[in-house]
Amino acid sequence: MRSWLIGLAVGAVLLVLSWAVLVLLARRLPPGILRDLAGFIPACVTTVRRLRRDPRVPRRAKIAIVLAGLWVASPIDLIPEFLPVIGPLDDIVVVALALRYAGRQVPREVLLAAWPGEPALLERLLGPPRH
Repeated sequence: MRSWLIGLAVGAVLLVLSWAVLVLLARRLPPGILRDLAGFIPACVTTVRRLRRDPRVPRRAKIAIVLAGLWVASPIDLIPEFLPVIGPLDDIVVVALALRYAGRQVPREVLLAAWPGEPALLERLLGPPRH
């Protein structure tokens, strides 16, 4: 049992260290689409936290947003994270779909206020405003 716990702790430490290395490398990317994608998931996590607490967000949108957040946090993926470039694609697609769904339920100003990243990226994701 003890070796099992040690192995689990070592795995958790290695996972956190790999995330730290990825964050450091992402900060060194030149401006452009790759840098936007590298910052997409952290911005989505912040947006999920902010929208979950906002009373202007309907319950259905909160459920979709929380499910997307859980999907990103889950270690089980359709595409394994260790595959370079395509590893985080399933996370990005699920979060993008949840944000588009929430974008139909929540006023655009609320989503833009909750988004910590570049507003143009969220605007591209949401598409043109609906009237």
